[in-house]
Amino acid sequence: MILWLNGTHGVGKTTTSALVQQLIPDSRVLDAEKVGETLMDITPGLPETDNLQHWPPWRHLVVETARRVLDYTGGTLVMPMTVLVKPYWSDISKGLERHAIPVRHFVLHADQDTLRRRIERDSPVPSPFRLKHLEPYAEAARTWLHAEAEVIDTTRLTPAQAATQIALRVTGDSSP
Repeated sequence: MILWLNGTHGVGKTTTSALVQQLIPDSRVLDAEKVGETLMDITPGLPETDNLQHWPPWRHLVVETARRVLDYTGGTLVMPMTVLVKPYWSDISKGLERHAIPVRHFVLHADQDTLRRRIERDSPVPSPFRLKHLEPYAEAARTWLHAEAEVIDTTRLTPAQAATQIALRVTGDSSP
């Protein structure tokens, strides 16, 4: 099984995924961004883009990497990765479905003011990259993302509380 943690940049996917992994027996974290980093190292480089997800090989390699890891290890993969473009999510989810890999798609959500505050306090200089993705996230949330995932509102939750909610939903256990 795959537990995909989606949401905008800066919402806490990476932190929460590490905590989810501790709560779900026989699970591992696979950061799909690392697949993109491999593509970024190709020389000469692939066509210029501001988002590695625009490269079609990234989506297919994420599916193939997840499939191969699960074939090798079994268990559950916790995958933190922002995907805000519906056709890209369709490529990934349908690819995993073709390999009969069940996916629980979670979106870590917080209101825009909370997200902005988190990003601004993240470092002395707020990440322009993270701030730039607030509106695309809001648009995806309104138009398709929240309808295709289980939403965890993190506005008033710590990452540990969000991880516990995910683990409870996945395991059905009242004491993770």
